[in-house]
Amino acid sequence: MRYDSRHQSSTGPSLIERLARAEPVYSLGVRFSLTADIARIASMAAYDLIWVDLEHSCMSMDAAGEILSCAHDLGLGAWVRVPENDFGSIGRLLDSGATGVIMPKVETAEQARRLAACCRFPPEGERSMIARLPQSGFAKTPNTDLIEAANRMTVCQALIESRVGVSNADAIAAVEGIDILAIGMNDLTADFGCPGDARNAEIMSACQAVANAAKRYNKIAVVGGVANEQHFADMLKMGFAPLVFAGIDTDIIADGVISRRARWSEALSGGGE
Repeated sequence: MRYDSRHQSSTGPSLIERLARAEPVYSLGVRFSLTADIARIASMAAYDLIWVDLEHSCMSMDAAGEILSCAHDLGLGAWVRVPENDFGSIGRLLDSGATGVIMPKVETAEQARRLAACCRFPPEGERSMIARLPQSGFAKTPNTDLIEAANRMTVCQALIESRVGVSNADAIAAVEGIDILAIGMNDLTADFGCPGDARNAEIMSACQAVANAAKRYNKIAVVGGVANEQHFADMLKMGFAPLVFAGIDTDIIADGVISRRARWSEALSGGGE
C-alpha cells in the first residue's frame, strides 16, 4: 500500500519520527479554503502537512475530504481537527483521506481511549471496516494488510486546553494509541483566566506538566497558538517537539489583504516615489 507509517513518504522518515528527532515540521491550517488547490499551494511552498479545522469553520465534510485526499496524494500529512466530542465524524474523515485526527479539549483518559479507538480498526480499535481507501488509491487489498497499514499510518492527537486536561495529562498520555499530546494555548489561557497571556507562570507550569507527561510515556508533545518565535523556542526547551503552526489560511489572507491595501495607499499618496 502507498501509505507509510504516520506518514507519508516511503523513502524518508515519517512526520512522527521527524518530530521525535526534533526536526521541524511545518504545517498550514485550513479553515475557509474549500478546494484542493490549498493543498497544492501548501505543497508548492514546501509545507509538510496541512490540518483542516472543522472545529472553527462551517466547511462541509466532502470539501474537507477533497482537500485531505489531495494533500496525501502530494505527500503531505493530511490531518483534521474535528469538532469537540464529535467522535462520529472521525471514521468518515479517515475514509475520505485524512491521515491524522486532532480532537479538541480532551480532558480524561476515557475520552482519549475513545479517540484512539475511533482512529483504528480492530483489534486495536473500533473503526468500522471498509474495503477500499483513497490513501491506497482505492486498491482492493486483503483485510489484514489494510488494517495493518491504516492503523500504522493514522496519527492520533489529543488537544489539551483546560485545567482538567492538564491535571489528567499523565492518564491521557498513558493511553495506547495516542501519539501526540498538544497544548491549545488560546483555549488554555482562557480556561486559566488569563486569555492570551501565554507567558503566565501558571500557564508555563501547566505546559511543562504536559511535556513531562508525554516524555514519561514516550509520546510527542506539541504546542499551538504561540505566534512569537522566541516564545516558541522557549517551549521547545521545555520538551515540546518543533511542529510549527506556520499559519492558517484566514490569517494569511487577512494579512495579505491589509498589506496590499496599504501598499497601494502608500503608492498613490506619493510614499512610493
